[in-house]
Amino acid sequence: MMEKRVVFREDLCKSCSLCVNVCPTNVIYLADYLNGKGYRPARVEAQEECISCAKCGQVCPDQVITVLRPEKKKQTM
Repeated sequence: MMEKRVVFREDLCKSCSLCVNVCPTNVIYLADYLNGKGYRPARVEAQEECISCAKCGQVCPDQVITVLRPEKKKQTM
């Protein structure tokens, strides 16, 4: 299973769609269900297509997005 690269606090998301609009790979979408506050939370299904650019986290007004960047492997000579 692919490690998550983007984690949303779905319970706090207010469906503003800023993250959906800014994502360069178009992997973020609004869910077809409602969270406890009555909003459709943002989600990512295709984690492997996320490039961990963190643009979504930068535009989120409620800071509900955490972007995890995989460690780069150091090259040895």
